[in-house]
Amino acid sequence: MNELVISLHMHTTYSDGSGSHKDIAAAALKAGLDAVIVTDHNVLVTGPEGYYKEDKRRMLLLIGEEVHDQARQPQRNHLLVFNARREMAAFVPEQQNVVDNVRKEGGISFIAHLYDPACPPIKETDISWEDWQVQGYTGIELWNSLSELKIRGKSFLHILFYVFFPQFLAHQPPVEHLTKWDELLNLGRKVVAIGGADAHAIIVYAGPIRRSIFPYEFHFRGITTHLLTPTQLTGDLEADKKMIYEALAAGHCFTGYELPGSTRGFSFSAQGRDSDALMGDEISAEGGITLKVKLPQLAECRLLKNGQVIQTWQNRETCTHITSEPGVYRVEVYRRFLGLRRGWIFSNPIYVR
Repeated sequence: MNELVISLHMHTTYSDGSGSHKDIAAAALKAGLDAVIVTDHNVLVTGPEGYYKEDKRRMLLLIGEEVHDQARQPQRNHLLVFNARREMAAFVPEQQNVVDNVRKEGGISFIAHLYDPACPPIKETDISWEDWQVQGYTGIELWNSLSELKIRGKSFLHILFYVFFPQFLAHQPPVEHLTKWDELLNLGRKVVAIGGADAHAIIVYAGPIRRSIFPYEFHFRGITTHLLTPTQLTGDLEADKKMIYEALAAGHCFTGYELPGSTRGFSFSAQGRDSDALMGDEISAEGGITLKVKLPQLAECRLLKNGQVIQTWQNRETCTHITSEPGVYRVEVYRRFLGLRRGWIFSNPIYVR
């Protein structure tokens, strides 16, 4: 399988971002990404979609949208929509209506920033997801880069520190996200997890001083989503779009945090008596299976079954676990970075039936 590194969930001047699609493409090329998915609030701007080049590098910019009820206060229940054939903002305020129409139009949807609390120091309200009666969405945004600022910004001094030293911000997906994901998986649902930048390239002013905090390129070198695809990008827009969205829908992907070290090359697979499986796949437990983990560098690796840690490996690059027990198996990887143990890689599950 081929590996594509993408960033998703970002905003331009068409909503509340400070840059253009060209600015995003330029930053993505500098960061070495294969593709990005722009998701402005409640608007589907399709014109800039396509390939952008710099020297011999090529990067694909795709466009979706982030849908929510703008009349609602606070504006909770944000949904990331990819590959729908029309704008979805017309179907709010009922999020089930949005999800149903996304599927009708051939798209996929992901619940954005599940836990996004109020942050009084910067006068930001709570925009967490709360409509858990919704059915039929593809997955969840397990790790949102910008949400961590609100989670960890307990005071204005905390905020100021992270503005000037953003590399210290990311720790790991919120415990609330991991717990909710395991809860959904244990209900028998297939729920795909992705990592989102939520990049705005926010501009702040202090008198004559103008500063961009958390620029696009910083986000693109941080939390990413890695896709396992049959081929590299071919240059055929429709074929490449189809390949990327099929990988996301199937859960053939993992979330990586690139600052502690590149997560390219990670794999989590299963080998059974009659078949093999990737992340997102189902496999029969009959006859026993071998779960295999390959890490890009030495790290702490944890194997979870139905949300519970069943094995931990320290300072390993390859890990194996043999089982004949059905369950939902996923992997978490941690590394030391800037003095703290931080989340590094979070796989999608393999469903052993």
